Amino acid sequence: MFNLPLEAFTPNILSICIQPDEGIHLKFEAKVPDTIQAVRSVDFDFHFKDSFPNLILPEPYERLVLDAMHGDASLFTRSDGIEVSWRLNDPIIEEWAGPNAPPLEVYEPGGWGPSGAEALLTRNGHTWWRGCIYDE
Repeated sequence: MFNLPLEAFTPNILSICIQPDEGIHLKFEAKVPDTIQAVRSVDFDFHFKDSFPNLILPEPYERLVLDAMHGDASLFTRSDGIEVSWRLNDPIIEEWAGPNAPPLEVYEPGGWGPSGAEALLTRNGHTWWRGCIYDE
Protein backbone atom coordinates (compact mmCIF):
# COMPACT_ATOMS: atom_id res chain seq x y z
CA MET A 1 0.00 0.00 0.00
CA PHE A 2 1.28 3.47 -0.88
CA ASN A 3 1.39 6.16 1.80
CA LEU A 4 1.23 9.18 -0.46
CA PRO A 5 -0.22 12.47 0.77
CA LEU A 6 -3.59 13.41 -0.74
CA GLU A 7 -1.94 16.40 -2.45
CA ALA A 8 0.08 13.95 -4.58
CA PHE A 9 -3.05 13.03 -6.53
CA THR A 10 -4.52 15.16 -9.29
CA PRO A 11 -8.32 15.04 -9.34
CA ASN A 12 -10.37 14.13 -12.39
CA ILE A 13 -12.53 17.07 -13.44
CA LEU A 14 -15.74 16.98 -15.47
CA SER A 15 -17.13 20.37 -16.48
CA ILE A 16 -20.47 20.63 -18.26
CA CYS A 17 -20.48 24.06 -19.79
CA ILE A 18 -23.35 26.33 -20.76
CA GLN A 19 -23.44 29.54 -22.76
CA PRO A 20 -21.44 31.12 -24.14
CA ASP A 21 -19.26 27.98 -24.28
CA GLU A 22 -21.60 25.02 -24.74
CA GLY A 23 -19.63 21.83 -24.37
CA ILE A 24 -17.96 19.33 -22.09
CA HIS A 25 -14.47 19.44 -20.65
CA LEU A 26 -12.92 16.38 -19.03
CA LYS A 27 -9.48 16.34 -17.42
CA PHE A 28 -8.17 13.06 -16.09
CA GLU A 29 -4.98 11.20 -15.29
CA ALA A 30 -3.73 8.67 -17.85
CA LYS A 31 -0.88 6.21 -17.62
CA VAL A 32 1.96 7.15 -19.95
CA PRO A 33 2.47 4.30 -22.44
CA ASP A 34 5.60 2.17 -22.02
CA THR A 35 6.17 3.28 -18.42
CA ILE A 36 5.67 1.36 -15.20
CA GLN A 37 3.85 3.99 -13.13
CA ALA A 38 4.13 7.36 -14.84
CA VAL A 39 0.87 9.25 -15.27
CA ARG A 40 0.04 12.68 -16.59
CA SER A 41 -3.00 14.87 -16.97
CA VAL A 42 -4.81 14.73 -20.30
CA ASP A 43 -7.68 16.83 -21.58
CA PHE A 44 -10.78 15.98 -23.53
CA ASP A 45 -12.68 19.00 -24.81
CA PHE A 46 -15.84 19.21 -26.86
CA HIS A 47 -17.07 22.63 -27.97
CA PHE A 48 -20.16 23.05 -30.11
CA LYS A 49 -18.47 26.05 -31.74
CA ASP A 50 -15.58 23.89 -32.92
CA SER A 51 -17.58 20.84 -33.97
CA PHE A 52 -20.37 22.75 -35.73
CA PRO A 53 -18.69 25.93 -36.99
CA ASN A 54 -21.29 26.68 -39.67
CA LEU A 55 -24.31 26.49 -37.37
CA ILE A 56 -25.68 29.42 -35.43
CA LEU A 57 -26.46 28.28 -31.90
CA PRO A 58 -29.70 29.68 -30.45
CA GLU A 59 -29.66 32.20 -27.63
CA PRO A 60 -30.53 30.90 -24.13
CA TYR A 61 -34.32 31.28 -24.33
CA GLU A 62 -34.68 31.28 -28.12
CA ARG A 63 -35.02 27.48 -28.28
CA LEU A 64 -37.36 27.37 -25.28
CA VAL A 65 -39.71 30.00 -26.70
CA LEU A 66 -39.71 28.32 -30.12
CA ASP A 67 -40.58 24.96 -28.53
CA ALA A 68 -43.41 26.61 -26.56
CA MET A 69 -44.78 28.12 -29.77
CA HIS A 70 -44.72 24.66 -31.39
CA GLY A 71 -46.36 23.01 -28.37
CA ASP A 72 -43.27 20.91 -27.54
CA ALA A 73 -43.15 20.56 -23.74
CA SER A 74 -40.08 18.30 -23.62
CA LEU A 75 -37.83 21.06 -22.22
CA PHE A 76 -40.38 22.18 -19.62
CA THR A 77 -40.82 20.88 -16.08
CA ARG A 78 -43.99 18.90 -15.43
CA SER A 79 -46.53 20.31 -12.97
CA ASP A 80 -45.84 17.65 -10.32
CA GLY A 81 -42.15 18.54 -10.43
CA ILE A 82 -42.97 22.22 -9.98
CA GLU A 83 -45.18 21.43 -6.98
CA VAL A 84 -42.41 19.39 -5.31
CA SER A 85 -39.97 22.21 -5.98
CA TRP A 86 -42.22 24.73 -4.21
CA ARG A 87 -42.72 22.36 -1.25
CA LEU A 88 -38.94 22.20 -0.88
CA ASN A 89 -38.27 25.89 -1.48
CA ASP A 90 -41.13 27.56 0.41
CA PRO A 91 -39.63 26.84 3.87
CA ILE A 92 -36.27 28.21 2.73
CA ILE A 93 -37.89 31.39 1.38
CA GLU A 94 -39.87 31.84 4.61
CA GLU A 95 -36.72 31.46 6.75
CA TRP A 96 -34.83 33.90 4.56
CA ALA A 97 -37.57 36.48 5.13
CA GLY A 98 -37.25 36.06 8.90
CA PRO A 99 -35.34 38.33 11.29
CA ASN A 100 -32.51 35.82 11.93
CA ALA A 101 -31.68 35.19 8.29
CA PRO A 102 -28.12 35.76 7.09
CA PRO A 103 -27.62 38.50 4.50
CA LEU A 104 -28.32 37.47 0.93
CA GLU A 105 -25.16 36.95 -1.16
CA VAL A 106 -25.22 38.83 -4.47
CA TYR A 107 -22.81 39.11 -7.38
CA GLU A 108 -22.59 40.75 -10.77
CA PRO A 109 -24.18 38.95 -13.73
CA GLY A 110 -21.53 37.02 -15.61
CA GLY A 111 -19.33 36.76 -12.52
CA TRP A 112 -18.07 33.61 -10.85
CA GLY A 113 -20.46 33.85 -7.93
CA PRO A 114 -20.67 35.55 -4.55
CA SER A 115 -17.58 36.00 -2.41
CA GLY A 116 -19.21 33.87 0.28
CA ALA A 117 -19.06 30.83 -2.02
CA GLU A 118 -15.31 31.27 -2.36
CA ALA A 119 -14.92 31.80 1.40
CA LEU A 120 -16.92 28.62 2.09
CA LEU A 121 -14.38 26.50 0.23
CA THR A 122 -11.16 28.34 1.09
CA ARG A 123 -11.70 28.02 4.86
CA ASN A 124 -11.08 24.27 4.39
CA GLY A 125 -8.26 24.69 1.87
CA HIS A 126 -10.36 24.02 -1.24
CA THR A 127 -11.04 26.05 -4.36
CA TRP A 128 -13.57 26.16 -7.20
CA TRP A 129 -12.44 24.63 -10.48
CA ARG A 130 -13.25 26.89 -13.39
CA GLY A 131 -13.21 24.29 -16.15
CA CYS A 132 -15.41 26.07 -18.67
CA ILE A 133 -13.08 28.86 -19.70
CA TYR A 134 -12.72 28.78 -23.45
CA ASP A 135 -10.34 30.89 -25.49
CA GLU A 136 -11.40 31.20 -29.12
